[in-house]
Amino acid sequence: MAAKDFSKMESQRWSVSSHQVLFIICCMMVQAPCLRCKIVVNCTNPNTISLLAALENVMKLYSIRPVMNLSTPTNISMYFTLYGILGVEEKAQLLNTYIWLVKEWENEFFSWDPVQCGSANISLPRERFWSPDVVINEFMDQSTAPIIPYVYIKHTGKVLDANPVRVVSSCNMAIYTFPFDVQNCTLTFRSYIHHVSDIRIILGKKVEDILKRSISVLSTEGEWELMDIKSSKFKLSTFNQGESNPYDELCFYIVLRRRATLYVVNLLIPSFFLITVDLFSFLLPPQNVDRSSFKMSLIFGYSVFLLIVNDLLPVTGSTIPLINVFFAICLALMVASLLETILITNLLVGSSNFHPVPGWVRVLVLHFMGNLVWLPQKSREDKIIRNPVAGADVKVCPLVTVERQVQTGEPGEMWAEAGDPALAELRNLGNDLHSIRLHVAQHVDGNQISQDWMQVGYILDRLLFGVYCIFITFSFIVILSIWCNSYNQ
Repeated sequence: MAAKDFSKMESQRWSVSSHQVLFIICCMMVQAPCLRCKIVVNCTNPNTISLLAALENVMKLYSIRPVMNLSTPTNISMYFTLYGILGVEEKAQLLNTYIWLVKEWENEFFSWDPVQCGSANISLPRERFWSPDVVINEFMDQSTAPIIPYVYIKHTGKVLDANPVRVVSSCNMAIYTFPFDVQNCTLTFRSYIHHVSDIRIILGKKVEDILKRSISVLSTEGEWELMDIKSSKFKLSTFNQGESNPYDELCFYIVLRRRATLYVVNLLIPSFFLITVDLFSFLLPPQNVDRSSFKMSLIFGYSVFLLIVNDLLPVTGSTIPLINVFFAICLALMVASLLETILITNLLVGSSNFHPVPGWVRVLVLHFMGNLVWLPQKSREDKIIRNPVAGADVKVCPLVTVERQVQTGEPGEMWAEAGDPALAELRNLGNDLHSIRLHVAQHVDGNQISQDWMQVGYILDRLLFGVYCIFITFSFIVILSIWCNSYNQ
């Protein structure tokens, strides 16, 4: 008896299923009356076996879009949760993220009474149901995330498809302000085949809720911080043989900010220390060769530092990062300070062989620039020996005075009884003393020329040191301002 009842129930179930399939075909053929009609499947018993038996024939229609009228668009409600930022490749312009993508649409081929069938929801194999061909335009590699083999079916006909996706997408990196850069990457969802008349993509959740949920569950960030998620909706039109075929697109903008602490500690602070040491090296005496050798060692050390940290710098062909300009400025300033040291050292060491300081140099450098850098020219002290041609008094020794008295015939008690040989010897001694006096006068004049050129060297050294400080301050303020404005956006 039980076997006969079961056979009778099976025949009734297949009869109902056949009528349902016939009704679906009729509704698809007749457009106006069945614009939004749904098939209500009946369950013989409130259990899972009965519900599966009622949905069996409906699942055979997985190859077509689940609408009664093909002119009716299918609304795909979708959103995602960002679970991880796996990495950013500046050179390849790629963003590697891990998201949980959720899509929901309505299947008009079935619905059931949850009381009659004993369940309001059921999970069934994905391949037994139609699913939209929604892809990401920026997708650059195959997803290696695990495949979820089931979809969730609600009694109202809603189909919920949620699966993890490892997205390797193209992203136009703006690395000019590295390491304080903010990246804005786009994920564009659209149907690959269907036009907007077939599939419409709508946002299934507010972007504020998406951002809040993503920040709360984000576990893998690395050096990147999720700042914001924005969305926009537009239609992309393509022209094929003069006809416009728009596609519906939903764009998400993921705003990421780089954590710059590592780069500040490893790149900027050592550079700042080295340029500070080069700045204080101006306190060394410029006439000493140790100053130039110290600066050469500093340049060599900075070059080695740049080679070591080269792997931390992004490499792209579109723009040059501002940090590269910062390093170039630091290296150029060190080289400029070495050239300035070489020039000043040559001026100070070889000043004794130079000609007297020209008048325009005396006025421009010794007077004007000297007062500008607080190194005024020292007043000349009275010389012990002056040029007799100028009519100045000359302090000489008593032997020269005696010799002059003898030559002029002046009387002297000391030489009253001296003979001719003594006078000849005194004349020779006077000539020698006169030659010594002229040589001493020339030496004093030469020392004055050397002192003037040395004063010019000291003034130029301090002036170039001031220019060096001003240029460093101005350059660093401009670069830091650009970085701060970029980081605070």
